[in-house]
Amino acid sequence: MSGHNRWSKLKRANAIMGKTKGKLYSKLIKEMTVAARLGGGNPEGNARLRVAIAAAREANMPNDNIQRAIKKGTGELEGESYEEIVYEGYGPGGVALLVECLTDNRNRSAADVRSMLGKEGGNMGAEGSVSWMFHKKGVVTVKPGPSEDVVMEKALDAGAEDVLPLGEDGFEVRCAPADLHAVASALEGAGLKLGEQKWTYLPQNTVRVEGDNARKMLKLMELLEDNDDVQNVYANFEMDDALMDSLSG
Repeated sequence: MSGHNRWSKLKRANAIMGKTKGKLYSKLIKEMTVAARLGGGNPEGNARLRVAIAAAREANMPNDNIQRAIKKGTGELEGESYEEIVYEGYGPGGVALLVECLTDNRNRSAADVRSMLGKEGGNMGAEGSVSWMFHKKGVVTVKPGPSEDVVMEKALDAGAEDVLPLGEDGFEVRCAPADLHAVASALEGAGLKLGEQKWTYLPQNTVRVEGDNARKMLKLMELLEDNDDVQNVYANFEMDDALMDSLSG
């Protein structure tokens, strides 16, 4: 695994264990609040909230925090109102980027994203300029233990489209976005231990970055994901694992 997926996994693991845990919790709380506001506070009838709660539990968030976030969304507790915006653009070396934001001030968010892109050799794109390069998919992580053959058999029986081995981190099961909950439930019912469940955007093609472009790309990812309004960043870059480890260290 290399490129954006590997970088995201490294940063998420560091966030859960390290000093950026508070920022990760803040983003998860914001997502649960918005999901509950849009679809109600019952996760059984709200797929987005169900996925958000699963992500919060995977990050070891206390249940009291989860319940408060849901109540802010349903209006039982006072909370902010957020607007969803997706910005499109390019990073160094022509890397395509989708930046998902939840914000209470779209002018601030647009200015911040434009500034961060420009600072690291990128630029903002028009709506539709890069989104066609990505496919939305459901992703379920299966924790290590079972063989690849076992995971593949159960995943295909559950209606999944593909299984990717992740080495010591287990397996990544991919499916159609609408099938995420059904596939995750079937895998869990088949006795597999699951990790993260989410929707993601996978690139159709990748751009390899090296040298100064690689350094700028990772710096740009750091800047974007550290911004309070940015929820998720998807990019189509690839780079050597060793180079990523040295630059991310």
